[in-house]
Amino acid sequence: MVACPTLETERLVLRPFRDDDVDDYFAVLDSPEVRRWLHLPESLDRSDAWQQIAGFLGQWVLRGTGQWALEERSTGAFLGRAGLHRPERPDWPGVEVGWTLHPDHWGKGYATEAGTAAIRYAFAELELDRIFSCILADNGPSQAVARRLGMELLEERTMAFFPSAPHGIWVLDRDTAGFSR
Repeated sequence: MVACPTLETERLVLRPFRDDDVDDYFAVLDSPEVRRWLHLPESLDRSDAWQQIAGFLGQWVLRGTGQWALEERSTGAFLGRAGLHRPERPDWPGVEVGWTLHPDHWGKGYATEAGTAAIRYAFAELELDRIFSCILADNGPSQAVARRLGMELLEERTMAFFPSAPHGIWVLDRDTAGFSR
């Protein structure tokens, strides 16, 4: 497989995580809003942030998918993460497009812009036929991003890794997105 590529959009750089991103990434995960929507435990710490980063980079090498670190092009500011995720979970629907940004950067269209770049990469470079997004049923802001990306709610289900709350399984097909083979 390949290492994580770098992509650029009008306002963003989607790049591989670096070791010096740990503090910035932990600040994203440690914000009360992100903890709420990702249902992160209070015990999550800087070490857990580092382990997530290492996992994202490893997923790129092992599967050709993973999360990118998001930077604002004009300032180089760390915004969060977005990308393609395919964890080793038996009931996961497939390659997921996802995003997590620091709340200071919410409402600026960055998640939609990064999601669009990730979807283009999934269809053009990985030649996927379908992409998913797994969003908690009460996470209206992420559902709005999924809709802006052209995704539709396929079903709602409770998944084994998080049995206490249902997730909406959102889907976008290659043909619907305008990518032909």
